[in-house]
Amino acid sequence: MKLSSPLLSFLVNFLLGASWAFAFAGATIFFYLFLEVNLLYAIFGAFIGALPGLFFVLLIEYFLMKNEQLVELKKQTKLLEELVSKS
Repeated sequence: MKLSSPLLSFLVNFLLGASWAFAFAGATIFFYLFLEVNLLYAIFGAFIGALPGLFFVLLIEYFLMKNEQLVELKKQTKLLEELVSKS
């Protein structure tokens, strides 16, 4: 993904990786906590443990999608302004 500045790109990529790590760690910890009780509870606990990290992944991906949409709209606006000025 290409963002406006390299620092912003690095920050977003870092936060996205940290969110995935948080989701994986939460799923693993909750799985092993509930594994002593029952396998079904362990699987459900892993899903519950991964939810906060997955929420942050979705939030960051939404930000990236909106940013790409904004950049594309700016390009289209510039092209339309050029077309209007030529005619």
